[in-house]
Amino acid sequence: MDIFKEMELYDYEELVFCQDKNSGLKAIIAIHDTTLGPALGGTRMWTYASEEEAIIDALRLARGMTYKNAAAGLNLGGGKTVIIGDPRKDKNPEMFRAFGRYIQGLNGRYITAEDVGTTEEDMDLIHMETDFVTGISAESAGSSGNPSPVTAYGVYKGMKAAALEAYGNDSLEGKTVAVQGIGNVAYALCEYLHKEGAKLVVTDINKAAVERAVEAFGAKAVDPDDIYDVDCDIYAPCALGATVNDDTIPRLKAKIVAGSANNQLKSTEHGDILYEKGIVYAPDYVINAGGVINVADELSGYNRNRAMKKVETIYDSLVKVFEISKRDNIPTYLAADRMAEERIESVRRSRNQFLLNEHHVLSRRK
Repeated sequence: MDIFKEMELYDYEELVFCQDKNSGLKAIIAIHDTTLGPALGGTRMWTYASEEEAIIDALRLARGMTYKNAAAGLNLGGGKTVIIGDPRKDKNPEMFRAFGRYIQGLNGRYITAEDVGTTEEDMDLIHMETDFVTGISAESAGSSGNPSPVTAYGVYKGMKAAALEAYGNDSLEGKTVAVQGIGNVAYALCEYLHKEGAKLVVTDINKAAVERAVEAFGAKAVDPDDIYDVDCDIYAPCALGATVNDDTIPRLKAKIVAGSANNQLKSTEHGDILYEKGIVYAPDYVINAGGVINVADELSGYNRNRAMKKVETIYDSLVKVFEISKRDNIPTYLAADRMAEERIESVRRSRNQFLLNEHHVLSRRK
């Protein structure tokens, strides 16, 4: 592959290859854009078929984090790391400590966190070598702990913003919400919805998770494939991605699609179809940003109340997305991108005066 051509396509800043023969570390750090601040993005460990596939994934994910962080109103850019290897058998402490030293060498341009294939314990090992890591264990000073309840709170607030757009009122009382997948985030989301008086229809391949929700919230259970046919107001995809597709859209009776899953649209054309059908879609990377907002708060010394207040702004972000969608006559997934791009461009064009002693985002953690 022509790496520089790939980087030029979406104007990436930096691609760093990290190798440690002793531990078997083979990592790629992609930094997309640091206009708003240091690049924040998790470390993913995966058994990639080739080095090229790993590079492409790192670049794609880093750019996604630029948009996610910008849309969340964070003063952070976008980056991502992929480690090539099987997370079940290739890990060792030396690998993550070596990786931590590479991060330290970037002098704050990149801050990492937990992602697919990595754990809180892995972040603790990285933290032994650098301060530029979030999502460390709760025992560590300034840690935010489990992000699931915070992510769920953001999805709940975003769902209310979508209800305001669809119904002219943000109350979810009496609304029927079809929740696909009852993992940690979705269960916490159901708690918020149940408390407000929403009616819940749930499904999951894990029957125990479904039974737990039925017992706790009086939810109605349906088989996994039947969730798309439920007569509901809101369809909440909270499991796998790509569940909004050619097969499912004709079956949806919901007026709103809003959930915690990543990559909910199988392709952008499905966002176009939702827009044409008048279904309000809350773009996934905007509504599920509670997790990244939560870990970002660690950079100033974690304060849960402050983090939750920031998560509440997901409501305002989605209101703005819907406004841009109407202003420019474009689907909401494009409006979300435009909102992020406008914020980055506004900061890029602002005057940047010389400062001898610049403010450093991690200064309070030293």
